Amino acid sequence: MRSRQRMFAAVMRLLLKCLRLGRRRRFKLVRQVEQLWHYGHLCLRSLLYNSFTNGDVVLDSLFEPIYWLVDHVTRWFGVVFVALVIGLTSSIVAIVYICLLPLILQTYTPAWICWHLTYGHWNLIMIVFHYYMAITTSPGHPPRAKNDLTGVSICRKCIAPKPARTHHCSICNRCVLKMDHHCPWLNNCVGHYNHRYFFSFCLFMTMGCVYCSISGWEMFRDAYAAIERMKLLEKERLQVAANQTYYQTPPPTFSFHQRAFHKSVVYLWVLCSSVALALGALTLWHAALITRGETSIERHINRKERQRLLKKGKVFRNPYSYGSWDNWKVFLGVDVPRHWLTRVLLPSPHLPHGTGLSWDLPPCVMEQRAPLLAI
Repeated sequence: MRSRQRMFAAVMRLLLKCLRLGRRRRFKLVRQVEQLWHYGHLCLRSLLYNSFTNGDVVLDSLFEPIYWLVDHVTRWFGVVFVALVIGLTSSIVAIVYICLLPLILQTYTPAWICWHLTYGHWNLIMIVFHYYMAITTSPGHPPRAKNDLTGVSICRKCIAPKPARTHHCSICNRCVLKMDHHCPWLNNCVGHYNHRYFFSFCLFMTMGCVYCSISGWEMFRDAYAAIERMKLLEKERLQVAANQTYYQTPPPTFSFHQRAFHKSVVYLWVLCSSVALALGALTLWHAALITRGETSIERHINRKERQRLLKKGKVFRNPYSYGSWDNWKVFLGVDVPRHWLTRVLLPSPHLPHGTGLSWDLPPCVMEQRAPLLAI
């Protein structure tokens, strides 16, 4: 009896020992998995994370392939966009000369004829001049060697000096002086030396489209009604032909010239109105930036800087803004009153103030600029 009890006790002790050993091994395995997980997480953070990382950096990293695709597509399709602008503009000018100008000369009074001829040709000359200068003028690039440049940083992509207001264009793969943006419709960057040409082109193109839309409104209504009437008569003619009722007189048919004329007028008005709305909004946006003395890139930089200083109880002042009126004078290069005629209302290839490497007070600005920070 005792031997059986001893044997049973020995078996139970052996079983409990095995269970404890299995539990220890299981806990040890779990601890090893946890250690490997924490170690891998630490390695991943050490490779991909630093103290400067935030949500914007992570988002930019995720969208980097899309940025690369957009940059290369924009670079290769820039010539197509320029050809599209030239083609659409040429089609509008051809319609005006072939279809509308003979009608104007036959029906309008001499005063209105002089007005349309004068304003239309002046607007066309300003559009062609500023677009040509915008696509052929280099925006300006900083020198590779530092030389005597003061207050410059180093571009992380060019590994070259980057003066104030200079930014790197990933499409052109170069730094651009006072860069505003890369415009695919120009196949060129908008920077220090061609910013005025770009804005003037947008302004005069918008004015030309508004002029065509307003002056051609009545013609558009008549042409649209004529097209609808042509469709109705064409439908009636097909019905007559199908019924073979020879006693009925078939509806009159419109000639090819009449169809082309009405469709050209509708095309002109729709295209000009659409461009006037889209390009007019862009022109107003850039006019607001010029009034504040900013570029498109500087607007985002200044907004973040303004928010950062606001938390510290400070006020941000744009060091490149001289006041609304003086900002326009500096941008347009107006030094004396006659320049409003010779440099703004007439084609002028004059250079902007400064070299884009340093930003001294322009001679047309009488008051000193405001300080960068104010308590």
